[in-house]
Amino acid sequence: MDLLVLGGTRFVGRALIEDARARGWRVTAVNRGQTGTLPSGVSAIRVDRDDSDGFARAIDGRSWDAVVDTWSGAPRTATGSAAALRGHATRYAYISSGSVYRWGTHVDESSPLVDGDPEAGDGSYPELKRGAELGILAAFPDALLARAGLIIGPYEDIGRLPWWLNRIAAGGRVVAPGDPERPLQYIDVRDLAAWVLDGLDRGLTGAFDVASVSGASTTKRLLCACIDATGSTAELEWFSETELERVGALPWTHLPCWAPRTGEFAGFLEADTSKARAHGLVARAVEETVADTWAWLQSEGQPPQRPDRDVHGLPTAIEQSLLALR
Repeated sequence: MDLLVLGGTRFVGRALIEDARARGWRVTAVNRGQTGTLPSGVSAIRVDRDDSDGFARAIDGRSWDAVVDTWSGAPRTATGSAAALRGHATRYAYISSGSVYRWGTHVDESSPLVDGDPEAGDGSYPELKRGAELGILAAFPDALLARAGLIIGPYEDIGRLPWWLNRIAAGGRVVAPGDPERPLQYIDVRDLAAWVLDGLDRGLTGAFDVASVSGASTTKRLLCACIDATGSTAELEWFSETELERVGALPWTHLPCWAPRTGEFAGFLEADTSKARAHGLVARAVEETVADTWAWLQSEGQPPQRPDRDVHGLPTAIEQSLLALR
């Protein structure tokens, strides 16, 4: 396979390229060359995708069997790239997100979607991802849309699992959120990459929710895996949803990978992902993901904070106010 990856130096793009290279595929990556480096053997096209004329010139006379786009910014960029690549590629995949479903309604792929504008220059994250989907589908109606759930694993530059690992490695008493058995639903970035490339190889099309079975892991299992991976002597102190809310500890950002089971988060992290599993998705155990992420952090260090993502982690003042309750 001749594969074109739009991006390729960070997180999902990096996992896609590593998996494709391991298959013996020929890989080309399009990016500006400003973040990260590409592995040896990967051809590079240096161009700003927002420069539509420059992008068209860069791909002129070239063709690929398949394209994967990981874009999460303005939909008009993904839309323009897909339009330019029409006639240059046979298959197309987009790393989308479960965020494209209307909040509080997500059950499976048939759930209602947010509105999106393929030519939008900004918007909320769900609108950006849905707009990009629509723009790509206009050029490639048979595109594969991988609506990923919570993505964790090596190369994570969002700061969710790395924060937990670093905090737990520091030891002491650690705030643990909510019900220890709260179901966790996630996808290791390498499993996401493998499933998308398998799908392109088989000619798979359409939208799929790509995440583990809800409850395959739990909050407690994730945090205990962090303790085991780091060899920490940290002690988990569990706090109820009410206690966390009272001091202003925010789910998902202050306490990464976690959300309450009640209120506006009811049903969150509990989607039916059987469609993707029926088409070959395999999600590895959270212990393996955690251990490999810690090994990567020890090897390469913490990646820079992405400017397009919130800073994750529990502020020290909130942590101290909670621990003072015990």
